[in-house]
Amino acid sequence: MSQTPARRSYRHLVSVKGVCFRGDRVLLLRNEREEWELPGGKLEYAEDPAGCVAREVAEESGWAVRVGPMLDAWQYAISPGVDVLVLTYGCHVLDSTAPVCSDEHVDLGLFTVEEAAGLLMPAGYLRSVRAWRNLDREAANPA
Repeated sequence: MSQTPARRSYRHLVSVKGVCFRGDRVLLLRNEREEWELPGGKLEYAEDPAGCVAREVAEESGWAVRVGPMLDAWQYAISPGVDVLVLTYGCHVLDSTAPVCSDEHVDLGLFTVEEAAGLLMPAGYLRSVRAWRNLDREAANPA
């Protein structure tokens, strides 16, 4: 009887991110690796992913949001041997104030989708930005 070779088991960190538009501009934050990213962060033990998004957006930008639908799930290799499962959600911004950069990031900005496409960032973030823009437009203009 042959045995199936043992599979290597590994764990992923889970990062939950929010796509937040103000008008036609999306909020992006620049990290210490000089990449632009969506606001969000590590899912904590027993934390609801939508609750994590709302908490992290508030911590990193000062914005209150209502979390909408999940947009995407994908894996990202931060560095060799360190993979993260990224979950992205569309968010409705409830705050009219300017976003404020926390000490977790180097900079922040509001960008059009076209501007965001030219920034250094993982492809999954841009895919989520485009998906939320398209879903939001469809909701605003039902057929």
